[in-house]
Amino acid sequence: MRRWELVILLLGSSLMWGAALAPDTAEIIQRSAEANNRDWAAAPKYSYVERDRTGHGSKTYRVSMILGSPYRELVAVDGRPLPADQQAEEQRKLQQEVDRRRNETPAQHDARVAAYEEGRRRDHLLISQLTAAFNFKLVGRQTIAGRKVYVLQARPKRGYVPPNRDTKVLTGMQGRLWIDSQTFQWVKVEARVIQPVWIEGFVARVYPGTRFGLTYAPVGDDIWEPTHFVMSSHARVLFVFSRHSQANQSYSDYQLQTSAQAVSNGNNNSTR
Repeated sequence: MRRWELVILLLGSSLMWGAALAPDTAEIIQRSAEANNRDWAAAPKYSYVERDRTGHGSKTYRVSMILGSPYRELVAVDGRPLPADQQAEEQRKLQQEVDRRRNETPAQHDARVAAYEEGRRRDHLLISQLTAAFNFKLVGRQTIAGRKVYVLQARPKRGYVPPNRDTKVLTGMQGRLWIDSQTFQWVKVEARVIQPVWIEGFVARVYPGTRFGLTYAPVGDDIWEPTHFVMSSHARVLFVFSRHSQANQSYSDYQLQTSAQAVSNGNNNSTR
């Protein structure tokens, strides 16, 4: 056998072997949805540090669960820890909030927790609908942060019916999804509006130029949580007022909370 024939034979065998081992796109999406649901269910068990950046600087918060819903304690401004007097004031506010929640009536407690859970469900629905609103095509493989990932192209699915107003924006978007090849957790999501979307409840139209990106990383026990969210939106409200909004948030220092820590997060400050 000539050398070039042997090379072609070996190369073809390798490609066929790799294709046989790789799951199809539908399986990748299904398993990624299952992993995403596990991550969402585990999120309230963790405290974390959130840094919000704007054109005027940044603020950093320690976000902890206290009696059923999160509390955001300011710990730094522009990356610098608060002065001692401001730290003491933030601690006073924290203790005041703990005391207030401890003294709630059952109805007040239930209403507060229900409002938090409703917000979580709304956010999760928007993210989870990515797998329902698009047709996916496996377009390649990459390595991100040392992990091998599948790269999927997402295009709007004809006939998709959004379940609520928030998810309607997905009908005019396309994007890409990077999925870890071992755990099937999402590593990165990018989406952008490619055609105007009319949202009746807001009497607004969302225009091309609107985009968002979300990255994830493992935080322990096969759970992945967000590490960075960036969003830029362009909309026209009542056909007259243009509204531009941006978000740039990073998340770090995830820590699994004990039952006691879920009542009060103590004096754990961070400047990340």
